[in-house]
Amino acid sequence: LNQACPAGVRAPSSTCANIESMGLRSFAKRLSTPIAQLDAEKLRAFCVEHGHTIPISELQPRSEVTVVGEISSVRIVPMDGSPWLEATISDGTNSIVAMWTGRRAIAGVVPGRRLALSGRVIPVRPGGHRMKLMNPAYELIAKS
Repeated sequence: LNQACPAGVRAPSSTCANIESMGLRSFAKRLSTPIAQLDAEKLRAFCVEHGHTIPISELQPRSEVTVVGEISSVRIVPMDGSPWLEATISDGTNSIVAMWTGRRAIAGVVPGRRLALSGRVIPVRPGGHRMKLMNPAYELIAKS
């Protein structure tokens, strides 16, 4: 037995070294970190993996962009004459609203689904920090 193990643990030192290398510290971190933060980190890692996209937190008004994220909410907004479908998408850094005019539903556009959106960024209110994409092109991403 060796002193490499924590106090009170009686095991060969190689066993303690293996436990340490298996990520005991990262496991302890996951236990002590809020679930929302872990989910955001996991989502951000997924979005970075997808490549050729810009984090939502770095978007500039009036720029053509492609973003990847997960739909957190979907709602129908009543407008004069025809409804608009509104989806809020998050990538772990921030969120953006995608709005499709004249639509009540789009197959596959449901909360929890991941997708890529392309379009021009527009501020929700002039001078505001919240952004939206009007009638963006979209691609549903298969669940892995």
